Amino acid sequence: MRLDTQRAFASPVLSKPERRRFVRAFLAAALLILAASLTSKGAELGPDTLKAWDAYVQTQNARVAEYSNAAPFLLSDHSPDQLRRLHKGEAVVAPFGENPHRVPHGLIHHWIGAVFLPGARLDDVLSIVRDYDKYKDIYAPNVVKSQVFRQTDTEDTFSLRMLNKGAVAKFALDTEFQDTFRRIDENKWYSICYTTRVREVENYGLPDEYEASANTGRGLIWRLYSISRFEQRDGGVYVELEAVALSRDVPGALRWVVDPIIRRTSRSSMQVSLQKTEGAVLETSRAAKDNEKDNTAAKSAFLNNLPAARVQTGLIP
Repeated sequence: MRLDTQRAFASPVLSKPERRRFVRAFLAAALLILAASLTSKGAELGPDTLKAWDAYVQTQNARVAEYSNAAPFLLSDHSPDQLRRLHKGEAVVAPFGENPHRVPHGLIHHWIGAVFLPGARLDDVLSIVRDYDKYKDIYAPNVVKSQVFRQTDTEDTFSLRMLNKGAVAKFALDTEFQDTFRRIDENKWYSICYTTRVREVENYGLPDEYEASANTGRGLIWRLYSISRFEQRDGGVYVELEAVALSRDVPGALRWVVDPIIRRTSRSSMQVSLQKTEGAVLETSRAAKDNEKDNTAAKSAFLNNLPAARVQTGLIP
């Protein structure tokens, strides 16, 4: 009797194809529940969540202030392997600390990415990074509208309309940012950027498109914050970006499904952002070099023809 019982538990109740169908059906059901949860518009950013976010941002600001004047300046310098990968042309992206970091009724997503731009100059990189009016071209199709409001030597305010094309929801975000730049020395800069306004645009692109009230909506992005570091050395410019976002929490029963999706999407988004920044900088550098070559060639041709021109005009007898 005991042997029969053991055999019964050892033998699969479902065949392998049936188990596969069961798993697919279960995942489909889980994703449907997830979609219903994340696309619902009844979320609201509460004071406990906002307080936790503000505390997290203050901690990051203190960390930046502490290491910005220390050596090494780049986090990449702590990893020789990462530096090698950067010099091979990779855009290196990884989660920063606990990720996502759970707070009351919310999640904080913190990622860091880095890229090395060979042959680039720091001024060229900063020029591209601070050219907010062109973000809609550089970072299309995720950025559909961009505008700079005010710009000084170290303080920028600008707006972006960002389009979300996720599998579970499609909507846009109207955001406004303040970006503060600090110069460490002639080869090192860093900036801290954060949202001052976030509004969800529901039914984006449709006749009944409208803007939701502050701190309401789906809650896929409540707040954004970033730290950028730029250092010119080794024949190019290193760019490091820490991107931090606050979102609503995910039901506990779905976290095992949602967390991998969030991580995969966040990593991909960071890599695309770094690659598009790299592309814009390198294209600008090539255009500047080509223009310099054209000017040099034109000047040389002019100087070479100058004696003949003087003879023809009677300036030289």
